[in-house]
Amino acid sequence: MNKLIGLLTAVLVTVVSLNAQTTWKADKAHSNVSFSVSHMVISEVTGMFRDFDVTVVASKDDFSDAQIEATIKTAGIFTDNDYRDKHLRSDDFFNAEKYPDIKFKSTKIEKTANGIYNITGDLTIRDVTKPVVLETKYNGQMKLGENTKAGFKATTTIDRFVFGTKWNKALETGGLVAGKDVGITLLMELNKEVPEAKGK
Repeated sequence: MNKLIGLLTAVLVTVVSLNAQTTWKADKAHSNVSFSVSHMVISEVTGMFRDFDVTVVASKDDFSDAQIEATIKTAGIFTDNDYRDKHLRSDDFFNAEKYPDIKFKSTKIEKTANGIYNITGDLTIRDVTKPVVLETKYNGQMKLGENTKAGFKATTTIDRFVFGTKWNKALETGGLVAGKDVGITLLMELNKEVPEAKGK
């Protein structure tokens, strides 16, 4: 009987270990959330968000079962031009005062090739939520002493008008001053959280 109990306990511990979830957080010093949009049809303007949080929870080493949540602060938008940044925070675009957060929550992950994923999720801007797909490259993991890091690059393109950023000034020659399609790039370096030892 004792042997049976021991065997069942060992199996249970193995199952729990195999299904243990690990939490990863963005290392903000080595991560970046940037965007680009056409300007005057013939060029592009780039920018970034300086304030964001990303949390990834997964039980598999390859992140194929990951659950991802991200929050980006609209007030942290930066394009290296004070006038433009103030305009982007206004109601013509993000209305940072009324809608302080851009949010993303994953709903599905598809592994299409070695290290390549399509991450589907709900993106919320100005309280408008729409599905988007992030084309993502998983660059692997590295252990540095007690710390473990993982790296990703994810990209997507959204139609800003779908999310209520309404400024649509047109050029006399045709086209928009600021294009409707916005390319988004996320360069993520994640830190693996280490559970605190019991009794501490």
